[in-house]
Amino acid sequence: MAKVHVVVTKILWKNEFLFPVAIWFFSRIFIWTVMLLVAPYVSAQLGGTLPSFTSAVFHAWDIVHYKSIVTSGYEFIDDGNQHNLAFFPLFPLSIWVLMRLGLPFEVAGTLVNNVAFLAALYYLYYWVKEHHGINAAQWTAIVLAWCPMSLFTGVIYTEGLYLFLSTATLRAFDQQQYGWTAFWGALATATRPTGMVLIPALAIAAWKQRRPPVAYVTALATATGVLLFSLYCAMDFGHPLAFIHAQRGWRPSLGFDWQGWLNMVMQIPLGTTNWQYGWVADSFGGIKDPLYLLLFSSVITSGYALWHFRKHLNSTRLVYGFYGLMGFLLILADQQLINNLLNTLMVLGGGYLLWRLRRELTPVTTIYGFCGLGLLLASGGTISLSRLAYGIVSLCVALGILLSRRPQQGCLILGLFVILLTKLSVGFAQELWVG
Repeated sequence: MAKVHVVVTKILWKNEFLFPVAIWFFSRIFIWTVMLLVAPYVSAQLGGTLPSFTSAVFHAWDIVHYKSIVTSGYEFIDDGNQHNLAFFPLFPLSIWVLMRLGLPFEVAGTLVNNVAFLAALYYLYYWVKEHHGINAAQWTAIVLAWCPMSLFTGVIYTEGLYLFLSTATLRAFDQQQYGWTAFWGALATATRPTGMVLIPALAIAAWKQRRPPVAYVTALATATGVLLFSLYCAMDFGHPLAFIHAQRGWRPSLGFDWQGWLNMVMQIPLGTTNWQYGWVADSFGGIKDPLYLLLFSSVITSGYALWHFRKHLNSTRLVYGFYGLMGFLLILADQQLINNLLNTLMVLGGGYLLWRLRRELTPVTTIYGFCGLGLLLASGGTISLSRLAYGIVSLCVALGILLSRRPQQGCLILGLFVILLTKLSVGFAQELWVG
C-alpha cells in the first residue's frame, strides 16, 4: 500500500497535466470537508453560529449581494450606504447564465468560482514554468491553492475568476500576444475594481521594456470591461461613475488610512481589548487583559528560542516545536487577531517579497504587484486587505519562487497554511468575518 502511495505521488508530481488538477482537487475537498463536517462540531466562537450540513455554509457576507444582483438586478442610491452596484458584473453575469440552464444559485456560483480557479492554476503553472522552471511552477501552484485566503476560491466569491483572468492577461502580455491580453484584461476589469490596476501596470511595463505602440493600445483596451460597466451605470442610474460612488458604502474615503493601520498593527502585540481601552495612558494595573500580553510574550520568546537554537535541534524536534507553537497561537487567538495578522503579512510581506525578487520576476509581474498593493494602501480602509492582496497573483509567484529554493522551509510554511486555512474555513462556516 505504501509503495502504491509513493508511485501515485510521483506520477502526480511529475505529470504537468495532472499536477495542477490534483492540487486543485485536494484543496477543494479539504475546504469543503472542514466547512461541512468539522465546523458544525467546533464550538462557535464569539459572534459566530454553528452551521449545519447544508449549502448555507457557503452563503455569507458578500455572497448575499451577488445573489441579489443575479435575482433582482443592481440597485443604487447615492446616500453613502452599502449598495450592490459596488460589485462588478462579470461574476454575477456568469452565475446568471448557468442559472438559466437550471442550476440553483449556490451550485452555479460555486461552480463558476472553482472551475475558474482550476483554469487559473493551469495558466499560472505554465506561465511560471516558462520563466522560472518547473520546480518554481509547482511551488507557486501549491502556494496559490493552499494559501489561507484560497478559502474564497472554494465559495461564491470572485477570487477564482479574477485570478484566472488577471493571470491570463499577464501571461499573454509576457508572450506579446496583444490580442489575448486585451481580451482577458477587458474581462478582468469587468470582474473586480482591482482589475483596473492592470491598465497602468501594462502601460508602465510596455514603457520599461520599450514595447511597440500596440502594447500601449492594448493596455488601454483592457479598460473596455470597466467602460462597458460605466456605460450601463449611465443608462440605468444616470451617472457613468455610479459604481465608484457605490464604493463609499464600504470605504467612505480614499487615501492611506493611517488610523486604521495603526489600530490593526497595534492590536497584534497588545490585544484588541488593551488597545481599545488606551493602555498606553494607563498604569500597569489599568491593563484590561494582562493574560493576552503574557501569552503573546511567551509566543515571541518561544519563537525566538526555536530560531536561535535551530542548529542544536534535530529536524523532528524543530518541526514539532514550530507546529506546537503555531497551534498554541491559533487555538488561543480570536478571529480578529488572525485577520490583523493576515492583513499585515499579506500586504507588507508581499511588498517585501516583490522588492526582493524584483530583478528575477518579469517586469509586468513586479509592476502589477506594486500597483495592486498601492491601490490597497490608498483604498481608505483596512477591511479584507488579505483577501484582496491574495488576488494579486504576483505575490504568490514571488513566494512560490522563494520556497522552491528552500523546500524544507516551504514544507513548514505549507503546514502553517493548512492550519490557517482550517481556522478560516471554520470561521467562515460559522459566519464570522474572516480576511
